[in-house]
Amino acid sequence: MNTSLTPDQRAGLVLKELTLDEKILLIHGQGSPFGGPVSPNILLSNGGDGFSLGVPRLGIPALQMIGSAYGVRFSATNGRYSTALPSNLASTANWNPEAACEYGALIGREERAQGYNMSLAGGVDLAREYRNGRNFEYHGEDPILAGTIVGHRVRCEQDQHILGELKHYAVNDQESGRGIVNSVLGKRALRETDLLAFEIGNEIGHPWAYMCAYNGINGDYSCENQYALNDVLKKEWGFQGFVLSDWGGTHSTAKASAAGLDMEQPDEGFYGAAMKKAVQDGKVPMAELDDHVRRILRAEFGSGIIDYPIHKFVVNVEEGLVISRHLAEQSIVLLKNELGALPLDAAKVTSIAVIGEHADESMISGGGSAQVDPEGSFAPAWENPAHVWFPTSPFKSIAAKAPHAQVKFQFGANLPAATALAKSSQVAIVFVHQWTSEAMDVPNLSLPGDQDKLIEAVAAANPNTIVVLETGAAVTMPWVNKVSGIVEAWYAGSKGADAVANILFGDVNPSAKLPITFPVSEADLPHPQMTVPTPEVVKAEKDGKPGPLFDVNYDEGLKVGYKWFDAEKKPVLFPFGFGLSYTSYSYSGLKVATGAQAGGTAATVTLSVKNTGSRAGTEIAEVYATLPASAGEPPNRLVGWSRVSLKSGETKEVKVTIEPKYLSIFDETANGWKQVPGIYSIRVGASSRDLPLVTTFALQ
Repeated sequence: MNTSLTPDQRAGLVLKELTLDEKILLIHGQGSPFGGPVSPNILLSNGGDGFSLGVPRLGIPALQMIGSAYGVRFSATNGRYSTALPSNLASTANWNPEAACEYGALIGREERAQGYNMSLAGGVDLAREYRNGRNFEYHGEDPILAGTIVGHRVRCEQDQHILGELKHYAVNDQESGRGIVNSVLGKRALRETDLLAFEIGNEIGHPWAYMCAYNGINGDYSCENQYALNDVLKKEWGFQGFVLSDWGGTHSTAKASAAGLDMEQPDEGFYGAAMKKAVQDGKVPMAELDDHVRRILRAEFGSGIIDYPIHKFVVNVEEGLVISRHLAEQSIVLLKNELGALPLDAAKVTSIAVIGEHADESMISGGGSAQVDPEGSFAPAWENPAHVWFPTSPFKSIAAKAPHAQVKFQFGANLPAATALAKSSQVAIVFVHQWTSEAMDVPNLSLPGDQDKLIEAVAAANPNTIVVLETGAAVTMPWVNKVSGIVEAWYAGSKGADAVANILFGDVNPSAKLPITFPVSEADLPHPQMTVPTPEVVKAEKDGKPGPLFDVNYDEGLKVGYKWFDAEKKPVLFPFGFGLSYTSYSYSGLKVATGAQAGGTAATVTLSVKNTGSRAGTEIAEVYATLPASAGEPPNRLVGWSRVSLKSGETKEVKVTIEPKYLSIFDETANGWKQVPGIYSIRVGASSRDLPLVTTFALQ
């Protein structure tokens, strides 16, 4: 307990005192609320997703683990309260590391308040598959943006003395057959896309844990993958913490142990009695077991959960709601604003139709192990998924903004009634949703049910129709040219309705931009049809045949998201990085200076951004690079950005530093990053397809 010693020294002192049985207890869970084997020790659990015993005689606490992607789950189970923040994808839409820090810090405080000391969050798998049911839990399609945002979230969550993690390591890019899928991807593509997001998150956030995924990578399960766990994560990146399996994602004892899996969750099928016997029989060296234990102990000391024990306290509800609303306001993307339909003028609008399922009382949230209980009620178990709506009422929030207007509601299922209300109203606001969840993928990118028809009908009745999207990721919009306004609210959290109303009425000037491309149709995706397991493959898995059992070939390689659409010259509905404002901006004066740094040549980009509109706003100036043709890269890659707040008429100089790795490719032969000699182009603008400023520099 000498805090002047390093976490490694303290872990070493504990390790010397442990018996074999105590070491084994530290490397596996005691059961799960989702069923399966449960140890009697589960009675010591705080009721979270996972629980691993400590060593009380040596002052080592139990790990009390809780899912907390966008808020602390199971709060109602514990008779407590959690703030639901905007979804992780939404949080990335603000392109704001400071907001990501605020996001993580709030969740960390509420985790400790509820008696947890380890967070099961930090999802950063890239949106290779747009139909992935967990895209709302992740951080978009670009590795630099995603890694930066998740890194700051984890860093500030751990500042609350919470043991944080990144997941699901790696290429867990679809839920269909996730336990038997083999993600096939070349090493260079793997390092420049999916693993780069984790690498950046690791460098910024310094997480003390990684959760390996259900799927395989190039033939080996993620939790048995020597290349991913040992070669890259532990050796190359110097990761000092521990790797735990996704729940039920452990498939062996000796192979998983040798590959770098340190902890089995949620129980002890492979890392309990089987591990003890493997050690006694010499199949798992004692030194290997000791490394697993040392990593777990080092993480506990390093994260502060030993020196700052859990003490439950009352969550500051009002603080959480203010932060949730503020973050949602920064995350809502204005996608279309025809003829200045928005913002609405409360002094001039006389009648408003609010139309859409549940829009009178609530907004939808994302499901699965990320699901946060709504205030005052339980969320359904994710094994029997059901839509969960948070009690935040768009109708009431809109009505409060327009006290002199006649504001009426229609559910939307009665199409004639909805269109009649729209026709008789000055403005029609249609709320539509797409529910997504863990353990399932959406069949397509269309809004489910008859919501597209509803929008078409309302827009035909009232040309001043505004659509508010509550979605987990991108959706198609066959009605895009028939409505006057489109607002992407994502899953907006506990105060989403107030945030949406503040955007609609202009109390907040929208500044968010898309972290994911919105395609025109599924036909334009790298894989128009998803690769899903056949019944024969599913049966083989149930019969215990070794896996992974079916391949998903990510043959688009480096071309993830906007890089695919750019390289293939495909039109898009809304490009990556796109987002409108109630003011306007202009760019000028682009300059680039280069200089040597560790790892190669860095670049410093300077430019000026001017607010040319009539009100204050915040612009996100995006910087992209085009590498020399010999590099064999997609046309453009995001390499940096800057959020700049400007008064009307104000101009500010913006400076963005581009580190060498972001101007590099991964050389498989040298097994490292390198810069290719030649001419590099730097492009700056408001989105991946609006880059008016261009300059070049040469690297020898």
